[in-house]
Amino acid sequence: MSSSRNFIFALALASVAATAQTPRFDGIGRTATPAEVKAWDIDVRPDFKGLPPGRGTVAQGQDLWEAKCAGCHGVFGESNEVFSALVGGTTADDIKTGHVKRLTDPSFPGRTTLMKVSHISTLFDYIQRAMPWTAPKSLKPDEVYAVTAYLLSLADVLPADGELSDRNIAEVQQRLPNRNGKTWDHAMWPGKEFSKASKPDVQGSSCMTNCATEPKVASLLPDFAMNAHGNLSQQQRLVGPQRGLDTAPKAAAAKPAAQAAAPAVDVAKLLTQHACFACHQIDAKLVGPAFKDVAAKYKDRPDAREYFASRIRSGSSGNWGTIPMPAQEAVSAADLTAIAAWLAGGAGNQ
Repeated sequence: MSSSRNFIFALALASVAATAQTPRFDGIGRTATPAEVKAWDIDVRPDFKGLPPGRGTVAQGQDLWEAKCAGCHGVFGESNEVFSALVGGTTADDIKTGHVKRLTDPSFPGRTTLMKVSHISTLFDYIQRAMPWTAPKSLKPDEVYAVTAYLLSLADVLPADGELSDRNIAEVQQRLPNRNGKTWDHAMWPGKEFSKASKPDVQGSSCMTNCATEPKVASLLPDFAMNAHGNLSQQQRLVGPQRGLDTAPKAAAAKPAAQAAAPAVDVAKLLTQHACFACHQIDAKLVGPAFKDVAAKYKDRPDAREYFASRIRSGSSGNWGTIPMPAQEAVSAADLTAIAAWLAGGAGNQ
């Protein structure tokens, strides 16, 4: 009897162990392959761990910038009425000290990216994973180095004939205007590479001092500015919880379907999918002209469809101002044809 009870007890233990090892959702999911992990593991740390090998010159970066970046950020990083300036507000003394003096000057009108950023790795990492806006992660490492080099040259961190690479980036870091503008006392990075603190400062005591006891945070867009730059709800990526406020004029919602400003559903999806609304609106100027204005200007061209398809595919500049439209090479032929036909038809409902 004793051996039988022991045998049954052993079976029970084996059954429990087997159950514990069984996936909670049997048949769903799998372990990521090394190649899949590598594709996502692209972050670059402040000590430049994770930096890919490569190099790029300021001159190469300028060509890439004008083709892929200037449409939103301006040829010289001055940006435009929609996007904040990337360059400006730094001086030769800031490069020497590593502290941007104007960050503490309340009379200075703005805070540019190169006034605030303390590590080149931050610029490199963000450009590599998120730019250009219409095609994130499409830049090769050499192109990211080149674009970053051009941006740094605009702030005199690199000379006009300079180069940025994985070999010299630590040296260039020593010329970044606000390189000493960050505290490491919060110890949020693992290990002792960046801080001597014994544990992370999860209370934020290193920087959160003299704060208001009852802070009130509010955001309000006045009525007269609601549609100044087009409908904000159409200018957000469909990633994450953040969504722009629906600022479309209220009168537009009350129009009959035949007069509605929005395009047919399938074309609207294409315009959203390819981030067209990032720079254009249906009937209001944003970064680029309104779709209806474009359609009206070329409505008498017999080859309007072919013309629109060609300009979208290869890019355009000079016809509607100084801000160029980058080439949309990733748009499929079918999508390109549908968008071009919609424009040729007047940019209205189909």
